[in-house]
Amino acid sequence: METVLQYKLEQFEGPLDLLLTLISKNKLNIYDIEIAVLVDQYLEQIKAFKDSDIDIASDFLEMASRLIYLKTVSLLPKHEEAQQLKDELVGELLEYKVCKEMAAKFATMTEGFDTFVRTPAEAPVDKTYILSHESKILFDYYMAAVGRGMRRLPPSTEPFKKIVARKIVSVSSKVVSVMKRLFRGGPQRLSSLYKSVKSRSELVATFLAVLELCKANRVTVSDDTEDAKIELNR
Repeated sequence: METVLQYKLEQFEGPLDLLLTLISKNKLNIYDIEIAVLVDQYLEQIKAFKDSDIDIASDFLEMASRLIYLKTVSLLPKHEEAQQLKDELVGELLEYKVCKEMAAKFATMTEGFDTFVRTPAEAPVDKTYILSHESKILFDYYMAAVGRGMRRLPPSTEPFKKIVARKIVSVSSKVVSVMKRLFRGGPQRLSSLYKSVKSRSELVATFLAVLELCKANRVTVSDDTEDAKIELNR
């Protein structure tokens, strides 16, 4: 009787997911990756996909080319570019790792619940217009609207976007931004994260991002004073 060998290949959500798995299995330091080891392991996994007739997504092949190029550049006498490319790869891996951990945590919070039902509640809305504009700007936009009305065309919303449009900044984008800043710049004052914000939405998103990172034990804030410092937990 013929014996049939069966085995199962792991499924990965993308090339970064595969790289993190290889780093974990080989117990590599994510902040100082041994590119030679990582490239060989990655290419072996790609070959296993091909041997098993598994369709390989283009992003896996693109990452393979990127790793091979990085390994080649690292062998050159002057490898400033190699260090820059390596730092970019480490930054992407750290960002993906944080997002993956947060997704897993959110998944556990919904275990045992098939649906979420909430009684509709009426939310109070304040329609008072609170913005202030120069009279010339209002006049120009008024004339633009009147001009379209005389041609019996509906007024365009485009001229009014500069007046009423507001940019909403997501917490997830600020999580990535704070991680990048700390990874590249090292420990720094917590107050410095808020100096470059340009809107109330960005300010709130930055504050919530810091709370999420503290809760996930990705960063540490030294104290609650104005000189408090924030740094990555490596």
